[in-house]
Amino acid sequence: MYIEVNEQSSVPIYMQLANQIIHAVATGDILPYEALPSGRMLAADLGINMHTVNKAYHYLEDKRFIQVQPKSGAIIHPEAIRQATHVERTHIAARLQPIIDEARCLKLTDEEIYELIKGEKS
Repeated sequence: MYIEVNEQSSVPIYMQLANQIIHAVATGDILPYEALPSGRMLAADLGINMHTVNKAYHYLEDKRFIQVQPKSGAIIHPEAIRQATHVERTHIAARLQPIIDEARCLKLTDEEIYELIKGEKS
């Protein structure tokens, strides 16, 4: 798994890290039960603070994408790929709505928005 952080981005580094790990799970680049580097090792590899990696790992653990095992490190949660609960679906809808609204203000059609969601290039 390749991770790259952009220190110039408006997205906090811990979220960049978390988003890239979620993307790797979603695309099958990393699978359930696969080990992640220790927080200290990943921080050293990326040249970032270990607390930043820990913050990303705690975020991912709260969302059930990883499991942190004391003295063993972090692994991809066995149920990282799962059916969304009603609460998870509601939270995703709430986070998507402002993006959809912005896209509509920029006169993107529903079809263009759907293409973006599917990951198609236009």
